[in-house]
Amino acid sequence: MKFPKLLALAAVMSLSCLSATQALAQAYPSRAVRIIVPYGTGGGSDILARQIGARLQAIWGQGVAVDNRAGASGNIGTEAVVHAPADGYTLLLQNSTMVVNPAVNGKLNYDPEKDLTPIMLLGLTPIALVSHQSTNLKTLKEVVEYSKANPTALNYGSCGVGTPQHFVMELVKQKSGINATNVGYKGCAPALTDVVGGQVQLAILSANLAAPHLKTGKLNAIGVSTATRYQLMPQVPTFEEQGLKPLDFSIWYALMGPAKMKPEVVAKIYADVQKVLAEAAVKENLSGAGVEPLAGNGAALSKLIKVDLARYAQLAKSANIKAE
Repeated sequence: MKFPKLLALAAVMSLSCLSATQALAQAYPSRAVRIIVPYGTGGGSDILARQIGARLQAIWGQGVAVDNRAGASGNIGTEAVVHAPADGYTLLLQNSTMVVNPAVNGKLNYDPEKDLTPIMLLGLTPIALVSHQSTNLKTLKEVVEYSKANPTALNYGSCGVGTPQHFVMELVKQKSGINATNVGYKGCAPALTDVVGGQVQLAILSANLAAPHLKTGKLNAIGVSTATRYQLMPQVPTFEEQGLKPLDFSIWYALMGPAKMKPEVVAKIYADVQKVLAEAAVKENLSGAGVEPLAGNGAALSKLIKVDLARYAQLAKSANIKAE
């Protein structure tokens, strides 16, 4: 066969491959899609999954089911996705707990960087340090001064040992010199209940949970953990504003799939979820749930996972945080 004919054949094959790729993207999804949430109902991950799933169902004309598989700090549901076919019909709506788990529990049964396909970031919720109104502690400076004057008096409620909230408070303690004893609860809700009731002086929580109690005056907000102020609590300064730099942590939410998903399917999902997150009604509903939409692509998510795995591992070592 002569060289020009080889070029012609290669061109035809290339066009055929391109057509096949486009056809695959256009055909997806041709049946129902399942979004596994590795936590219980009612949390940020579940709310996001149901908001996005309902709109994707309308866009795709295919069923989108949310499957809550709670347990083992999100690892049970995540492993189910890791072992699912990489065809885009089983997705994972995970949060930053995934990158905290290895720091606290050691090696997992899967590799967060290798065994999943990062599709996109979806949103974030800051972490807030709050105090009971009776303490009259309203700023980070006041907490630091009180702690220095009363080195063994302060305690704080967290959402549990080894949670992102616990890690953030330990970092705040390291950077500010605050001395406070962690009272680890099984979730943010009981920690919130006890700080509102005055059983603990401080609490470190997902910021959206604290917001309603600031309006009633039952809680004071000391600071939030992100580099910019939180939309539900715009009056509350960040920790960075109060001198603790760098300190930019959040509970982030992300959409993933099994490893080795086809790029064209990933691109299709990303484009359609972007459209969903841009809808005014979805923005309003997520804002009401305390989630700030954030449509970062797979590359941004991959980078964030890598950075946070290293950050939490380092902090676990320096603060001696271990599983109970």
